[in-house]
Amino acid sequence: MTDTPTADTLPTDADILAAADAEQAEAVELLKDLVREPSTLGNEGGAQDIMAGVFGSLGLTVDRFEVDLNAISHLPGFSPPLVDYSGRENVVGISRPAGGAKGRSLILNGHIDVVPVGNEAAWSNPPFHPVVRDGRLYGRGSGDMKAGIVAYVAAMRALARLGYRPAADVFLQSVIEEECTGNGALSCLHRGYRADAAIIPEPFNHSLMTAQLGVMWFTVDLAGKPAHVLDTSAGSNAIEAVHPILRGLKELEARWNEPTHRHPAYEGHAHPINFNLGRIQGGDWPSSVPATCRFDLRVGFFPGADMDQVKAEVEAAIRQHAPEGMGVTISYRGFQAEGAVMDPDWPMMKELAAVHEAVAGSPIEHLASTATTDARFFVLYGDTPATCYGPEADSIHGIDESVGLESMATVSRVLALFIARWCGLERIG
Repeated sequence: MTDTPTADTLPTDADILAAADAEQAEAVELLKDLVREPSTLGNEGGAQDIMAGVFGSLGLTVDRFEVDLNAISHLPGFSPPLVDYSGRENVVGISRPAGGAKGRSLILNGHIDVVPVGNEAAWSNPPFHPVVRDGRLYGRGSGDMKAGIVAYVAAMRALARLGYRPAADVFLQSVIEEECTGNGALSCLHRGYRADAAIIPEPFNHSLMTAQLGVMWFTVDLAGKPAHVLDTSAGSNAIEAVHPILRGLKELEARWNEPTHRHPAYEGHAHPINFNLGRIQGGDWPSSVPATCRFDLRVGFFPGADMDQVKAEVEAAIRQHAPEGMGVTISYRGFQAEGAVMDPDWPMMKELAAVHEAVAGSPIEHLASTATTDARFFVLYGDTPATCYGPEADSIHGIDESVGLESMATVSRVLALFIARWCGLERIG
């Protein structure tokens, strides 16, 4: 490590990387604190209180605000929510240079919400009790994506440890509802947050995201006819009706995956488009033919696809394969998310790739993701080039989710050095 920089010098790359390493013990403790907060849908408040305190401790201006449904419901990219927004806040930490911006501005965005834990008894340890084993931290949300949030906090702390802050506006965003609507990020756009670049440290194992699929959620209600099981032919079974409908949807999925339908970004992917029957409920008595059934469906589709056409094709497949006489009602809550493409030649993409190679010692890999992220809002609606670059994680949305702590440290190093190069630095005080 070089000597500590003086007021007349800027820190070297080695200074910055060493400072990022010095922050890792505290970063692990912050990750543990965040994992202890069960920030599932509608329960994000405790974790957001922590984030507001962290941003304040960095000397940032803290902006806490609820999602205003009336203000965003008409905007492109909006998705119908699953629960009410009362008392549920985004938290943004704002860093501004003292003498006016000299560099390029940046958004560092992450989502604080996590998905349900599933069968808690199947976890090796309780999902909201973080445990470190063999260099990995286990717990729901550890990888997706609280480690990414901790990584950008550690990067900012590393610069402050050296006595510096960015020489341009930097907005640290901790948002809600990435896992079901993205309306938290959309609300940040509506509030006016824009920058020359945005990075989301999603757990993509140090890859540079160059594309992501669109995602749409469908809720399907089937209405059959009840009957006693002594004569099942007198009724129509709404639960059994799901089987032919699902076969029809899988046929549509297969057609969308055919090479002639592929978006160029996904030409080398084995099976990019996935339909998922994620939840089903129906019936009311074991000895009665079930007259009702509801299922929730997740559908992926390529960037550039027309949203109305996606709806039309999926709805047609559902109705065509429903048994005769079965009532079908289709509604929409949750993701109505377009796909997006990121240009590797954008200046921020080139700079991030260069910093990764300098830190990791190997070229960055490109990733066309088969999921969606909040990056779409910046790229499609916010006039802000954006990508995802984050740590390695395992079993996200599954049992025993975990993140590699050395991987999180690597992301901290890369982000600290990227901030220094992209935004420039100025002395604090």
